[in-house]
Amino acid sequence: MTDTKLTGERADLLAALANARFFLRHTTQNLTDEQANQRTTVSELTLAGLIKHVTGAEVSWTSFIESNGYRMYWEEEADGDWSDTFTPKPGETLATLLDRYTEVAARTDHLIATLPSLDVAHPLPDEPWFEKGSWTARRVLTNLIAETAQHAGHADIIRESLDGQKSMG
Repeated sequence: MTDTKLTGERADLLAALANARFFLRHTTQNLTDEQANQRTTVSELTLAGLIKHVTGAEVSWTSFIESNGYRMYWEEEADGDWSDTFTPKPGETLATLLDRYTEVAARTDHLIATLPSLDVAHPLPDEPWFEKGSWTARRVLTNLIAETAQHAGHADIIRESLDGQKSMG
């Protein structure tokens, strides 16, 4: 993160994001790559795929904060196919995905800690899945917290279906 001790709103928001990240990462502990890529429910989701997707979402949203415009990370990372954001490429092991997630998380934390204001806002892209208007850095961060927590819940179900391990309960 940063050398300075954060307090107040930023500290609280980053603590909430760190908590959601912890639970998501925790679901993958002691798994092989084969287990991390195994579908255990009717969903296409896997634990490795969730880690990859959430990492990409953080990259996209921090790019939005920094560059005055949202760029879907899968435009480059997944050959333009949204479903590929949940599918590790050959050579992307659970360990490499978790390492990348750690790097991205540190970058996000540093950005939020050093941003002049959480009120910086940019217009959302004109896409049917976005509301009309602008989002502040604060709104982006609350969205990241919600998305990470939601996927941590998905991961908990997948892990419990895999081997009975409960990471959240």
